[in-house]
Amino acid sequence: MKQTVAIVVAALTLAATGGTLAGEAERTPLIQIAILLDTSNSMDGLIAQAKAHLWRVVNQFATAKREGKRPELQVALYEYGNDRIPAGEGHIRMVCHLTTDLDKVSEELFALTTNGGQEYCGQVIKVATESLAWSNSKDDLKAIFIAGNEPFTQGKVDYAASCKAAIEKGIVVNTIHCGPYQTGVDGKWQDGAQLAEGTYANIDQNRTEVAIAAPQDKDIATLSAKLNTTYIAYGKGGGAGQLRQQQQDSNAGSLAASVFAERARAKASQNYRNEAWDLVDAIEASKVKIEEVKEEDLPENLRKMTQQERQAFVAARAKERKQVQEEIQKLYEARKKFVAEEMKKRSQDNKGDKGLDEAMVKTLREQAAKRNFQLE
Repeated sequence: MKQTVAIVVAALTLAATGGTLAGEAERTPLIQIAILLDTSNSMDGLIAQAKAHLWRVVNQFATAKREGKRPELQVALYEYGNDRIPAGEGHIRMVCHLTTDLDKVSEELFALTTNGGQEYCGQVIKVATESLAWSNSKDDLKAIFIAGNEPFTQGKVDYAASCKAAIEKGIVVNTIHCGPYQTGVDGKWQDGAQLAEGTYANIDQNRTEVAIAAPQDKDIATLSAKLNTTYIAYGKGGGAGQLRQQQQDSNAGSLAASVFAERARAKASQNYRNEAWDLVDAIEASKVKIEEVKEEDLPENLRKMTQQERQAFVAARAKERKQVQEEIQKLYEARKKFVAEEMKKRSQDNKGDKGLDEAMVKTLREQAAKRNFQLE
């Protein structure tokens, strides 16, 4: 009896900490990032940078591993300081919970608009810390990035208490002040980061980057479109998911060739997962078995096939996807090298205040390394 109780207690303890009875090694490592954006007036430049730089940030983990295992990347998004959100809610809105659906995050970023307002940093950090489904494992990377331009001290919720509560749960708080470095220091943005073992940075939210066309751009666009044809929409959300994928391609392409290239690279990586609506990803993730999918949930062309034909069709799409992804990765690396050489020729190395992507990338790579993630 005592032995049975001990086993049950051990199982409950491991479950609570994100472990398994077989040990921590069986867990999928997690990288969880919550982005908290000030959407008050004057922050249009910040939102524009977030739209443009999402895919570059995601690509930092394109080949990430920890102890040979690929991590799962989850991203959450909050907006704060927007007067369209009721004052009773602190002018704060959870836009996306922690999700692997990166197209959904991109879609919501492109829907953000500025208005207002009152920016309560302490309160939005508290809400994000308490409301999101953070991992309980000390080995996972859990990071908040909060960006804005008003003093960190605004609002009734003490920023210091919020930052301390976050780090007690293993959530690092990184602060990004949109404005001069010393202004952010005086406004307690640096103090907030230090309290939660994070990094403080300042950026120019209105900074524009040099757009360089590359000879690989046309082929990357062609392959990205070809990659989309390997997806098999199924279930009630299949059509919406496939349309969202196309729309985010269009959104990225509307900004710059470099943004589209970063998105294409992300689509060719382990972090671009669509098992909620794509049959190939769902089967690979062991979410469904082709023989158990209801016929009405299948696309029209698969309904006419035998089970054996369906399996062969899905397998062929999976094989083709891998091949296209590999081609995109090669072109992306060639493009990156070309752009670096062009920047060097033009002596344009973006000196001065950083952009949002630079502020996030360096910090994320350092914090991931501390938790034994291996990055390329």
